[in-house]
Amino acid sequence: MTSNKMTSNKMTTNSTITDNSKAAAPMQELQLESTLGAMGEENQQRSIPVIDLSDFSQRKAEITEQLWLAATDCGFFQLTNHGIDVTRIEQAFSDAEGFFALAPEIKQQMPLRPGTNAGWESMAQVRPSTGTADQKESYQITRPRMTNLWPSQSLPSFEADMLAFEASCWRLGIQVLSCFADKLGFDADFFANAHQPDQQSYQSTLRLLHYYATQGDVAVDENNWRAGAHTDFDCLTLLFQRTGQHGLQVCPGKEAASNQWTPVVPQTGMVTCNIGDMLMRWSDDQLKSTLHRVRMPKAGEYQGPRYSIAFFCQANQDVVIQGPGHKYPAISAADYLQQRIEANFAGNSNA
Repeated sequence: MTSNKMTSNKMTTNSTITDNSKAAAPMQELQLESTLGAMGEENQQRSIPVIDLSDFSQRKAEITEQLWLAATDCGFFQLTNHGIDVTRIEQAFSDAEGFFALAPEIKQQMPLRPGTNAGWESMAQVRPSTGTADQKESYQITRPRMTNLWPSQSLPSFEADMLAFEASCWRLGIQVLSCFADKLGFDADFFANAHQPDQQSYQSTLRLLHYYATQGDVAVDENNWRAGAHTDFDCLTLLFQRTGQHGLQVCPGKEAASNQWTPVVPQTGMVTCNIGDMLMRWSDDQLKSTLHRVRMPKAGEYQGPRYSIAFFCQANQDVVIQGPGHKYPAISAADYLQQRIEANFAGNSNA
């Protein structure tokens, strides 16, 4: 922890920042996933911290210490009493089901546009850890990039519902990030200023996910994944799961060599969070991004579809990322994400 205060330092991308950061970026940070495709083993002994956010303003100092411990140790934690009503979460899942139930020819009219994180894709994300496509479809919502990508005729209330839910996720994400700002010595509103949804440079994303149902016994092996092992590129991920739809497993980044994976029990009203690579860099590696994956159901387990919703807090494109101790060169958020995509998904435009 550092005692110096830093304000949100936004600036337009320039070539000096880009070139210096690319030259100095450690390759182990950029290529970790390619080494993580093996099945490994389950570790039921790890616990995922559960943090109660009730009375946040009065308890912020206490909550901050709990979040910091969870984020520096495991990198994964779950939130209760977080302010997003379970009925709103259930409505978001109902809307997601409605979208994915649309005919393929309708969804194909809203394709994921390369480099935008907006639109629909199916079986298009190939993880470096597996070399095979994730067994899922997804629909990305990034506010400034949604022209002609809403299913307005088929689902008239979908856009309004999703934007309201996205706004709720933004508020919760910024609340959590304000605690990390305090510990890092930044101003309390540092991350709020870095993630401004009214700007064209906004690039936080709400992602609806539908993992396909399996039929009969499906091989559970290192070549067959609903989502292969990976870390997220963002600052903070908020994940909503549905009770009974299992498969998510985590391995703390500092323990990647162990290849031991702990199941995260899904509960509809609970928000599961993980630190992303962007915040790990922004904290000079004090906060740890965490490996996670979604395995296929085993024989005897629920074989139906799995739905989840993720919100990725990603700093606006022109925000400059540099930690309090200047461990890494400054880089714009746009260049950082592009760097991560190029390193991890070379040749895959749907990253």
